[in-house]
Amino acid sequence: MSLNRTDRSPRPAITLYTPAERERRDNTRWTLVQGVLAPLQFLVFLVSLGLVLRTLATGQGEDLASLSVLVKTGVLYLIMVTGAIWEKRVFGVYLFAHAFFWEDVFSMLVLALHTAYVWAWMGHQLPTHQLMLLALAAYAAYVINATQFVLKLRAARLQQADTLRSAQPAGVAS
Repeated sequence: MSLNRTDRSPRPAITLYTPAERERRDNTRWTLVQGVLAPLQFLVFLVSLGLVLRTLATGQGEDLASLSVLVKTGVLYLIMVTGAIWEKRVFGVYLFAHAFFWEDVFSMLVLALHTAYVWAWMGHQLPTHQLMLLALAAYAAYVINATQFVLKLRAARLQQADTLRSAQPAGVAS
């Protein structure tokens, strides 16, 4: 018996959205809210990252860097709350919907690191250098999580394009 796979037919694709979920996604205002907040959060992240790195490199600008991390954390919480509402509208659960389960799991780490930063900042638990390193750890987790979501949304777009192509009658050019 050969261990080589002889059947070269494509494996079935994992469906991100059912037709009903896709319709709910397309008809809720929370999709637009997420579409606005995600790039806003990324912009806030880039500005804050620059300020945190400046503080680490020069020892200057601690107050502005700390404020920027607090703003980033606020935007993160906003996108998490509105994202949970979006998941409820689309999938019927506030978090850990089948389509975004691992992204939501990793989001909990991102939230935990950002919250740890706020706790340490408010309670003066860490010196500036360590506080900025904690912010960088939170930001590294955020970048990984944002990448997860971008890849998932790209897969959804490709899946939808494939569905539309397969629905066209033979001989019809797109």
